[in-house]
Amino acid sequence: MRYFIITLALGLGALRLASAPNPATIRFENIATKAGVKFITRNSPTPNKNQIETMVAGVALLDYDGDGWLDIYLVNGAAIPSLQKESPDYWNRLYRNNHDGTFTDVTERAGVAGAGYGMGVAVGDYDNDGRPDIFLANVTGNQLFHNNGDGTFTDVSKAAGVNDPNGYYGMSVIFSDFNNTGRPDIYVANDSTPKFLYKNLGNGKFQEIGLESGTAVSEDGSEQASMGLAVGDYLHNGRPSLFVTNFSDEYGNLFRNDGAWNFSDVSYKSGVALPSLPYVKWGTTFFDADNDGWLDLIVVGGHVYPQVDSLPSGARYQEPKVLELNQKDGTFCDASEQAGPALRIPRVSRGLAAGDLFNDGNVDIVVEDLTGEPMILRNSGVPGRHWVSFELQGTSSNRLAIGARIGIVADGMTQTEEIHSGGSYLSQNDLRVHFGLNTATRIDSVTIRWPSGKMETLKNLDADKFYSVLEGHGTVSPEKIRPAAPVAANDKNK
Repeated sequence: MRYFIITLALGLGALRLASAPNPATIRFENIATKAGVKFITRNSPTPNKNQIETMVAGVALLDYDGDGWLDIYLVNGAAIPSLQKESPDYWNRLYRNNHDGTFTDVTERAGVAGAGYGMGVAVGDYDNDGRPDIFLANVTGNQLFHNNGDGTFTDVSKAAGVNDPNGYYGMSVIFSDFNNTGRPDIYVANDSTPKFLYKNLGNGKFQEIGLESGTAVSEDGSEQASMGLAVGDYLHNGRPSLFVTNFSDEYGNLFRNDGAWNFSDVSYKSGVALPSLPYVKWGTTFFDADNDGWLDLIVVGGHVYPQVDSLPSGARYQEPKVLELNQKDGTFCDASEQAGPALRIPRVSRGLAAGDLFNDGNVDIVVEDLTGEPMILRNSGVPGRHWVSFELQGTSSNRLAIGARIGIVADGMTQTEEIHSGGSYLSQNDLRVHFGLNTATRIDSVTIRWPSGKMETLKNLDADKFYSVLEGHGTVSPEKIRPAAPVAANDKNK
């Protein structure tokens, strides 16, 4: 009977792939070397095989200089046993986008090399000045870099009280409004223990409801070694669902949001479980790979033990990536083989972030590996598919509009998305909100629920454009939502 069930499941998976729209036009090319990103992750492996050596590190996509183009920040390890960045080889690196498909290393000038053994990164605006600041989760104490607005950052960790002198370990976490209450809830992926879902009660307190909501353990009640997570409305029902990455022989969990704080584990039913089973899974995100208006899913992996390569069969240290295309009926098909050889080259990958690096309307992927160079997977796009992108700035809300929810209607299709800080595995996606539109050339309506609770509606927007939206003022020029460079003290006195 067990053999029959496995065979049937594999057969259904093959059927889904065969019935998928031709994915041959979806191509990802690794252009890291061509783009001038010459970063090397240094995890300092030792004979002791310390746990931290297996986990580094995350990546962030952010527009640090406000020029409208995404830059790349890559986190690095440190020397062992000192856990310090003893040479520039261990620096975290910031690469500025040159607007021509290449990037320039500006780490030293920007002052963001970091200190200690790095792990994760998130982007926010802690002082609400409209500029993205960088928060680092390190083994040796956290760091907060304040964006000065002149291309440089200042380490304000101790002054802000977030330096974490005890050096506790952190894993993946994300804020999202899971029940459309207007309040951000918190989901935490835990390693080998039940996952947490903190329901925002609206009075400054949270209630942990992981088990009763159905998001703490797998469908059969097993605790899993969870690493990364993604949030997205892959069903167009207006409710964000959850995807969680786990260890090998533990399938990735797709928790469908059924509303009223109830989730269902639909991993096998949706087709995402089987392709993920063999791999140790880390970074992940929902994104519209082919601009058809439906969220797809990507997962990167790599084992923690190089010794598995000595086994006669089974898991391997280097593992390929998995791209799952949304079939618009609650299921996904594995299109990894059809999306270009870059996805199937085995590597030891960890962090992943998504964003439109080249402002061409296609969402690209940046992956940081445990050892070696990162991957910049440029998305070639699908001819004839349209898109739209929104960059928001709050007035009553926080300036980066983190927590804002956007809903669009185009050609009868309704989509929703939310601006998140954090997610994936120790990483940060583009804060701009991207929607694929398939063949639609206009957006009929856009509804924004700002973090302040205000609602705003826009009408009849053209496709294939980037829109800047200022809370209470509708669409504005990009300059209106990007703060001016600070005036130096000596200039003020002139």
